[in-house]
Amino acid sequence: MTRSSDTHSNLKSNLISEHSLKFPEIKDLANAKAVFWINNHQLPFADARSIIDFSEKHENDAAERLNRFAPYIALAFPETSATNGIIESELIVAPAMQKKLEEYYDTDLPGRLLIKLDSHLPISGSIKARGGIYEVLKYAETLAIKAGLLTIDDDYAILRTEQFTQFFSDYSLVVGSTGNLGLSIGIMGASLGLKVTVHMSSDARQWKKDLLRSKGVTVEEYEEDYSFAVAQGRAEAEKDPNCHFVDDESSADLFLGYSVAARRLKNQLSDLKIKVDDEHPLFVYLPCGVGGGPGGLSFGLKLAFGDNVHCIFAEPTHAPAVILGLGTGLHEDISAKDIGLDGLTAADGLAVSRPSGLVCKNMEPLLDGVYTVEDKELYQLIKLAADTEKLQLEPSALAGFPGINIVNKNENYLKAKGLIDKMENATHIAWATGGSMVPEPVWQDYYDLGKAT
Repeated sequence: MTRSSDTHSNLKSNLISEHSLKFPEIKDLANAKAVFWINNHQLPFADARSIIDFSEKHENDAAERLNRFAPYIALAFPETSATNGIIESELIVAPAMQKKLEEYYDTDLPGRLLIKLDSHLPISGSIKARGGIYEVLKYAETLAIKAGLLTIDDDYAILRTEQFTQFFSDYSLVVGSTGNLGLSIGIMGASLGLKVTVHMSSDARQWKKDLLRSKGVTVEEYEEDYSFAVAQGRAEAEKDPNCHFVDDESSADLFLGYSVAARRLKNQLSDLKIKVDDEHPLFVYLPCGVGGGPGGLSFGLKLAFGDNVHCIFAEPTHAPAVILGLGTGLHEDISAKDIGLDGLTAADGLAVSRPSGLVCKNMEPLLDGVYTVEDKELYQLIKLAADTEKLQLEPSALAGFPGINIVNKNENYLKAKGLIDKMENATHIAWATGGSMVPEPVWQDYYDLGKAT
């Protein structure tokens, strides 16, 4: 062992020892074991809302902006014409998958399982079609209004004209990504006429790079991880005053773009005649990378349902970013690599070792907890989702499915929340975050791995 690795080993040991008393899960996390951490900093939403950075006004502003852009989106992306340019996904009841999960986990799973199909969102086929596209649209709107070319009372379909494409060609967007955020930024940015560069980490799938290049997007590839790709993107953007950097680690715009989904989910649950109240709790399981997507959704869900919704993040065992940031209280000042993990996972959308400080700060009083899941289980769940619900999902998108089992079997958590007698009436939503754009041969490989493990 070299002196450098000796030093790293000592630092890792000291870090684990320092935090293990108040955060005992850190020992299992360091050994890449699956854990469920319950957040003891959570507050009633009435108290939490006064200390977080965002309010209902911010979410309303985001929703109104997306509505203004709907005529443009319907024109530019005909697949959204049925929803008049609103980017939204289906919410489905999944009894066959719930029954198969009972067999898989060898247990009863009371309540009702639903799947939120952000895996099938139009334009970029993942949850990033929410936050990523929203940030691009806000940037474009700001530029056009400042130049005197647009007012918020205009029909935004005019953005589809040559005048605006020409105008936007003087401006550029840069983002660092493991894949799906890059797709949403690249596809929407290129559609408007903006120059887009996506800095992609080693985790990014080749088909995502190929798709971006086919849209005229510049893709920079790195052997290093997500944090390195983000740093490269940030450095490039700083050199150009006409360039906007989409900062996945600390963007309020990304966060708010995701939050709008919750008010729409409320309507979908109402359409399905599903109650959410004190006697009918709602559990939402959210795959988590750096945290912006699940963080924004959780904020929106709390606005929509208050303390009757329980938001739980799901992370890969080899890249547990937010659970480490919140469990230790160090937020963005700790990385999974600091405890000896490699950050490598089949769940490329979640392959993040260091969490967002913005998300950790705002989730500390809101979040119920975080669990981690092994890649092997994700592959097996890909097969189950395909066999039962005919869904083609990517590994990241399955991270929310173990949640219904983890919550139902954790008596300490249920007792602490006063939920023991309410689980028969509970609704569980696994948020499926991506998969519909995965090329068939790639998805077949995922399925075959699920069959073999």
